[in-house]
Amino acid sequence: MPDGSPEPIGGRGARPEADAPRVVVLVRSGCHLCDNAEHDIATVCQELNVPWQAVDVDAVPDLRARYGDHVPVTFVDGAQFAIWFLDPGALRAALA
Repeated sequence: MPDGSPEPIGGRGARPEADAPRVVVLVRSGCHLCDNAEHDIATVCQELNVPWQAVDVDAVPDLRARYGDHVPVTFVDGAQFAIWFLDPGALRAALA
């Protein structure tokens, strides 16, 4: 991304950088589903000692144009994993 933060959108065959967070979630301020996803991601990632990052979709015009109101969107290892609702058990399994 232009601001130097890790690109959360991975296509098929995309490989995240070695120091990139394994979990990236696109969020928006004032979104209760985003708050829930961030809480669940923080809990699971802390348990497993996995780095994660929240990205404000409204701060990056390309992401806002692509995802609009379809947030939160969770990516694991660069691939889209969940949209709107996140299953913490499924996230835990994906990161194991």
